[in-house]
Order: sequence, then C-alpha cells, then structure tokens
Amino acid sequence: MNRIAIAVAAFALWSAAMFGVGWTWRGDRAEGSEANQRASGAVAVAEQVNQTRAVEHRQAVSLATIGVKHEEDRAAAEAVPAAVVADLHAGRLQLRDDLATCSTSLLSQAVAGAVERDAHAELRAEVAGVAVQIGRDADDQVRGSQAVIRADREPVAQ
Repeated sequence: MNRIAIAVAAFALWSAAMFGVGWTWRGDRAEGSEANQRASGAVAVAEQVNQTRAVEHRQAVSLATIGVKHEEDRAAAEAVPAAVVADLHAGRLQLRDDLATCSTSLLSQAVAGAVERDAHAELRAEVAGVAVQIGRDADDQVRGSQAVIRADREPVAQ
C-alpha cells in the first residue's frame, strides 16, 4: 500500500479511537455529575429529616413535661378535700355566709338540736372540700391544656 492510503487509514483509525474515548469520557462525566446531584439531594433530604426529627423530639419532651406536671397536680389534688375540712375545723379557713347557710335553710335554728347543727357543719365542711377539689381539678386541666397549646404554637427554632 502506498503511504497516503496508510496515513488515511491511520488517521481514520485514530479518529475512531478518539471518538470512542471522547464518547466514553462524556458518559462517565455525565454519570459522575448525576451521581453528585443525587448525593447532594440525598444529603439535603437527610438534613431536613434530621431537623424535623429534632423539632418533633423537642415537642415530645415539652409535651411529656406538661403531662408529668399535670399528673403531679392531679395526685396532689386528692389531698385537698381533707385539708380543707381540717382547716375549717381548726379555724384557719372560714366559709362565706352564702355557702354556710345553704344547708341550714332546711332546718330552723330554733328547732335544730346541737347534734343536727354539728352534722350540718360537718356536711358543709365536706361539701366545701369537694367544691375546692373540683375547682382545683378544673384549674389544673385548663392550665395543662393551655400549656399544650402554647407548646404547639410556639415558633419552631432550627
């Protein structure tokens, strides 16, 4: 073969080889770029998930604290009626006249004996203790509900 034909064949072979190498390099580069995009997307998703979990964890801790406080208040409220009755008997606490006279309207002071008056006084003290406990339970429930609402509505710190 002559030199020109060999040079043309070598050039064609060289060009085909360079085309193949370029094609492969372009494909590898595109795959690398796509892998980098996927990796950065996965990192962003993982970061967002971690932030969301941290916020949920803080809210769960806050709500658990509120729940513990509410249960402590409920446990302490069980002693309220006995304490009110004891304070009434010791004279440290006095009933208002409207509560003190509510059961005495049933009996006339002139007719009622000493035993009946003592029974009514004891009944008034017990009723007062129960009424105070009901009010305290309601207040505790409202405070607990308000604390949950405040915890839920406070801005999320990231």
